[in-house]
Amino acid sequence: MDKLKVAFVCVHNSCRSQIAEALGKHYCSEVFESFSAGTHTKPQINQDAVRLIKEIYQIDMEKTQYSKTLEEIPQIDILVTMGCNVECPFLPCKHREDWGLDDPSGKTDDEFKKTIAVIEEKIKMLSARIVNGQLI
Repeated sequence: MDKLKVAFVCVHNSCRSQIAEALGKHYCSEVFESFSAGTHTKPQINQDAVRLIKEIYQIDMEKTQYSKTLEEIPQIDILVTMGCNVECPFLPCKHREDWGLDDPSGKTDDEFKKTIAVIEEKIKMLSARIVNGQLI
């Protein structure tokens, strides 16, 4: 069976969704493929996110990731929205959930690290639910 495709989506695809894509690839690539996208893009990934993910996990997001729109990702199985407090876009999928995360952009490193830790935990829980057959 092909691995499930999971999309992490927020408005600008520059911070939370990019972090989720990176950590999904890092921790769960045996279980699912990770993608991120947004309804709009930014010229680059949030530089605080890039710096902290590199510092904590030794992952350089800018080597393999960039801000992209929904049209640039493949058909997905699972849609995870980040909690943008706006009307999230519709993407055809078999399962959808919202993680309700506040955007740490412009906040302290401590706030960023808290958000990163929550995303890491949620990524691992998502993977466990997939493996245990609790989704799809």
